[in-house]
Amino acid sequence: MTESAPLRFTFGREQRLKQARDFSRTRQEGRRLVCGCLIANWRVLPPEATARLGIITTKKLGNAVVRARARRLLREAFRRHQHDFNQPVDLVLVAQRGILEKGFATVERDFMTALRRAGLTKAV
Repeated sequence: MTESAPLRFTFGREQRLKQARDFSRTRQEGRRLVCGCLIANWRVLPPEATARLGIITTKKLGNAVVRARARRLLREAFRRHQHDFNQPVDLVLVAQRGILEKGFATVERDFMTALRRAGLTKAV
């Protein structure tokens, strides 16, 4: 029997949305869902692509420290569940004001709830 390669839970450069055109294309052509402390915008990609993530945190959230914490929480939720997608997507997450008082477990729950409602996760 051949052993399959273990799943890697990294978040490399190839998994990031970096250009403004990618963000705007995802927000304009994709779908949108509000769930708890985040807004998820996604666009389905061809099967040979990999899932990519972009995060938006506005100054309305607070200072740079607060915005950076919100980005870290959302990135970590994506990193832990990147292999749960049933198809590759470009995903743009917009942090809502409610993320400020939430811990990682609550943010992760909101993230997974959004993915389930959107039909983006594999059946468990």
